[in-house]
Amino acid sequence: MNILICSTIFLPMAAAILCYAAGRFHKTARDYLACAATGITFIICLYLAIQTINHNDSGILWEIPYVCGMGLHFTLDGFRGLYGTIAAFMWFMSTLFSREYFAHYHNRNRYYLFLLLTLGATEGVFFSADFYTTFIFFEIMSLTSYVWVAHDERKESLRAASTYLAVAVIGGLVMLMGIFLLYDTAGTLFFRDLSGILLRSSSSDSAQIWIAGLCLLFGFGAKAGAFPLHIWLPKAHPVAPAPASALLSGILTKAGMYGILILTACLFLGSSLWGGLILLLGVFTMVIGALLALLSIDLKRTLACSSVSQIGFILVGTGMSGLLGEDNVLAMRGSLLHMVNHSLIKLVLFMAAGVVFMNIHKLDLNEIRGFGRKKPLLHYIFLMGALGIGGIPLWNGYISKTLLHESIAEYMLLLRSGTITGFYSISFMKGVEWIFLISGGLTVAYMSKLYACLFLEKNTDASLQEKYDGMKHYMNKTSASVLVISAALLPLMGLLPGIIMDPVADMGQAFLQTGSLPEPLSYFSLKNLSGAAVSLFIGAFLYFVVVRFWLMKRTGQQKTERIYVNHLPHWMDLEELLYRPVLLKILPFTFGMICRFLDSLVDTIVVILRKTLLRDSKLPRELPQGTPLTHMCACIAAWIQWLGNQTIHKKHPRNQDYDHKFALFYEELSENSMMIARSMSFGLLLFCIGLILTVAYLFIKDVFGL
Repeated sequence: MNILICSTIFLPMAAAILCYAAGRFHKTARDYLACAATGITFIICLYLAIQTINHNDSGILWEIPYVCGMGLHFTLDGFRGLYGTIAAFMWFMSTLFSREYFAHYHNRNRYYLFLLLTLGATEGVFFSADFYTTFIFFEIMSLTSYVWVAHDERKESLRAASTYLAVAVIGGLVMLMGIFLLYDTAGTLFFRDLSGILLRSSSSDSAQIWIAGLCLLFGFGAKAGAFPLHIWLPKAHPVAPAPASALLSGILTKAGMYGILILTACLFLGSSLWGGLILLLGVFTMVIGALLALLSIDLKRTLACSSVSQIGFILVGTGMSGLLGEDNVLAMRGSLLHMVNHSLIKLVLFMAAGVVFMNIHKLDLNEIRGFGRKKPLLHYIFLMGALGIGGIPLWNGYISKTLLHESIAEYMLLLRSGTITGFYSISFMKGVEWIFLISGGLTVAYMSKLYACLFLEKNTDASLQEKYDGMKHYMNKTSASVLVISAALLPLMGLLPGIIMDPVADMGQAFLQTGSLPEPLSYFSLKNLSGAAVSLFIGAFLYFVVVRFWLMKRTGQQKTERIYVNHLPHWMDLEELLYRPVLLKILPFTFGMICRFLDSLVDTIVVILRKTLLRDSKLPRELPQGTPLTHMCACIAAWIQWLGNQTIHKKHPRNQDYDHKFALFYEELSENSMMIARSMSFGLLLFCIGLILTVAYLFIKDVFGL
């Protein structure tokens, strides 16, 4: 079993080198090798996941000792097997799709190299058994995936990649500080040993654990795309290749959520304060991401902002699990299932967006408008993803959102009954519930906008619409098979929640330290369907009122055509409003001024002290210039000069300052000697002299027998 865990991590990394080498000589061989590597990794991960179901193989610990002093540690349980399999499946599908998508791209060798390296690093994150191992592979994953964002090397791509890398590096450094603090307090970084440590620690240790936990939350939240560290998602996705976007959104953000789940289920187990903090973080992320998606007029940017919002839904469930304590079954299961659902949904939606882009190389809604008309296969694929993420009954997103909504309702019920002492009031939680439902409505609204734009509306340019309608072969059979298989999973999971979704949620019980459902949940009861109906009604209202009338304007001579307009306010771009000015201008200027002030202050203090308390005093018999030798020579020369003035130069006496003249001569001689002594030539000369003397000594000794 240890060999199999090892192979999921290092097999793709080894294959990355082989693919790069093969691609130098045969492009097709490289493509097949990359597909084979991801396919084999998927099969191995699937076998490991099945093993955890059949034999409950949890607690397996595999170690690579002496790596950076602490060694790397990996383990296997249901959650790790599940997400390792999902990651490998998405990589396999994306790699198959990449063959057609990258057919006309440059630097494909580089892409496949970093694609497989990132797969190995991501599997290393999910199978890690301690924070140190997680951190190592987390940073490898961040650095290798940076190349995806910068792939086409355009100006906007490099700028987005710099934002992504800056967030990743800063998050990693803060995470590392948290790991130092945690190890200093707990003496271990193993997840199993840290379970419930906050409850067992003293007040002083608790404070340090909280600081460490917040540092780790910063690092994991940056990768997950949680507010206010979400800025890289809307910038990176529009410029990254579509297969890479599917992985960035579907898997790499879940690597961040993986860390937040560990903090919630292990480090802060049973902490309502932590749960309340994560809930607030989730609410802000959920709403802001949905609003950004609704206002966007770029296809992939809309999907990227949607990812921010869906991460907010997952964070809401994670926060509710902390607030509910031992009654957190619904919240934890909802969080896990929404992670799974979002991963698979974004695989479908981003690859569908990739089909659009690889045919017309545009993403603006006004330019791609009407592309999907008369394309039933693409229509089906996109519709499955839209219905899934919208939380429509009979699709997978509905199941996880129902569990999350039920956890909020359960918390309010326990508050009313007095079973638990609430961290938040009932009225506050009622507001959270309505924000949850409105965010679901916003999801329906922006997905309706994308669906109508691509498949229902016609392009304002009739000739362009005719061109779109004439595209019959817009993707090959391999790409079509990949998208159809991925899209078919979404309604299948929603139709059979008891057969598919509940067993998937059961796989995460040990990792999340929660129990199973006491009784099967009726997902399609009138109460649960009513919650989805409220979001659908809100979404329909927002689409027909906000989107059709505010986010579109009439154009043309007759004012009969509508186009999408960008009403996104500049102040909602936190990167340009806050981060870049603060990090690149305000902080350097502020700290530069502070350093200059302190530097001047020290110099001022030294000058004041030398003028007052530590005033310089003249040494006894100190010469004004030169040395005693030059002064003595100057005295002799001055006496000779006086004697000459009294005799032979009496008519034209001379008055030369020999003290100054000899002092200057001495200084010039000293400087020349120092330059010679410090020069390489002088050093080599001395070395040669020493070598000659040594050889001469050995020669004399040998000749005369000394």
